[in-house]
Amino acid sequence: MTVVTVNTDGAGVVRVTLNRPEKANALNEEMVNALTDAVTAADDGKTRLLILDAAGKHFCAGFDLSDIAARSDGDLVLRFIRIETLLQKLFYLPFPTLALAKGRAMGAGADIFCACSQRIAAPGAAFRMPGLAFGIVLGTRRLTARIGADAARAIQNETRAFDADEAKDIGFATGLAPEEDWPALVETATTAAKTLQPAATHALFNATARDTRAEDMADLVVSAAQPGLKARIQRYIEAVQRAR
Repeated sequence: MTVVTVNTDGAGVVRVTLNRPEKANALNEEMVNALTDAVTAADDGKTRLLILDAAGKHFCAGFDLSDIAARSDGDLVLRFIRIETLLQKLFYLPFPTLALAKGRAMGAGADIFCACSQRIAAPGAAFRMPGLAFGIVLGTRRLTARIGADAARAIQNETRAFDADEAKDIGFATGLAPEEDWPALVETATTAAKTLQPAATHALFNATARDTRAEDMADLVVSAAQPGLKARIQRYIEAVQRAR
């Protein structure tokens, strides 16, 4: 099964779908690589809108850590670098991106949602960004750009889950809509994305996004390279399991 599907309409709209529903679209190495390839290919000067959605009940459960016992600290550091590379590519695309989230969007899944310029959450969606619980600084500046410093600090310091209503209230989601309304939202977003000529849209998006890629990657690498990453993640997983 293809873990990521890509469909284009021939008129500048690219739809990328996470397609690992049996694992709540948890991100394994294959999926991260496929997403990175899809986002890179979409940045071809012709795309007017990229839509990111997911098959099944959940948007994305974050990293697939089912194989953590077999992984070294170095393996895990590389995994985080690869997801940061994907998030940077997505955040700095010079045209609109529309994320459609339902169910759970956890960890790196919430970061993917956050990286898109338009972010629609279905009622009942839940988000969580727990990276700092095991010492990983991932996406903090992007989150701050979306919701402001105070809210970003609270969300990440508490590593708590928040629902769709709160996501909308703080600006993490730009809108709320049930799944049956998404086709109409896609149509509206498609029309809006084609208002300007591509060169003007690119200029607008480039001028309104402060480039912090080097700082973001440096913060991630410094935090991930601290000794004992695997052990910290394992302790976090065990704490979550005990709390259930």
